[in-house]
Amino acid sequence: MLWCLSGLVEAPLRVYLTRFFQRLWRAAPRTLPIHAHRSRQLDRIRRRIVVAGIVLLGMVAIGTIGFLVIGGATTSWSDALYMTLITLSTVGYDEVVPIVGVWPRLFTGVISLVGFGVVTFTFTTLSVFFLEGDLDDTLRRRRMEKQIGKLKNHYLICGFGRVGRNIAEELDATRRHYVAIDIDTDCLVTARERQPDLLYLDGDGSDDDILLAGDIGNAAGVFAVTDDDGRNMMIALTAKQLNPNVRVVARCMEVRNSPKLRKAGADVVISPDFTGGLRIASAMLRPGVLSFMDDMARSETAHRLEDIPLPAGFASATVGSLDLAGFDVVLLGVREHGRFHFNPSLDFALEPGQVLVVMCAPEARKALERAISR
Repeated sequence: MLWCLSGLVEAPLRVYLTRFFQRLWRAAPRTLPIHAHRSRQLDRIRRRIVVAGIVLLGMVAIGTIGFLVIGGATTSWSDALYMTLITLSTVGYDEVVPIVGVWPRLFTGVISLVGFGVVTFTFTTLSVFFLEGDLDDTLRRRRMEKQIGKLKNHYLICGFGRVGRNIAEELDATRRHYVAIDIDTDCLVTARERQPDLLYLDGDGSDDDILLAGDIGNAAGVFAVTDDDGRNMMIALTAKQLNPNVRVVARCMEVRNSPKLRKAGADVVISPDFTGGLRIASAMLRPGVLSFMDDMARSETAHRLEDIPLPAGFASATVGSLDLAGFDVVLLGVREHGRFHFNPSLDFALEPGQVLVVMCAPEARKALERAISR
């Protein structure tokens, strides 16, 4: 009796169903877009859901037709469909279609076993689909929190827009650790796709909990570089309250807000418009000097201009005793209490709290920092 089932489905109907399922399969990846914050594995899960749905619909169609044939003239389409559904789900209500004989019972058993497996697989895959994104985000967040907790003398970039990303590039070039903070989660996740080792926190940089999660107590500095002066002011104020010794550099959109940012705790306030105007004028009036300074500040392989503060535990010494030439470091000057000593002599006394302004490669800077920290 089973071999007669295919004859009940006319050729045009088979062609229509084939084309329908082909369109469904091809459209599945487009109708179920992959969100940026989810794992690529969700794409495979979607395909499994589509396959399971197609197989389940096929089982319903085959079961309905089969029970319609088994029941004979006294069975309606609704009775056959109902019999199929209770068989697939193994509910076990009264049989509206009499099952008598070997082949009808064999057909019912196959439908029950295969259908139950398909239904279980479908709902299991759906559960994984809805939980996968949240589980993946939770595990990734925990890994990043552990990595952030291990950082020392790192930087917090509050506002990961165009300015924040440029700051991150400079920190990467000088091999300094940092944590990106922004309320735009999609922006952070997109950046992490380009830079898999990026550490970030999604939230408001003026929130105490966010800064504490970024381990501001061990941070060397905070960049308040959002596009809102009010928020930058709150970031500077909150950062100084949590860690009075942290250095805060703030972005100022309106020059008139610069004094307010300083009063809020910002050590340095930078106005992109003002600074950009000065650079444009310098590019016209002093192109050679500007090009040299850019090379020193941004070169990734050659020497760069660096600040190296002398820590509190530094033993007083002279410039000559440091053997800077052995580190491939050129000392340009020493900054002390707002004064700048240019090209100090070899017997110039170095004390804790002073800042060495040097020209060196990133690796040489690290070696010198390790030497003066001993």
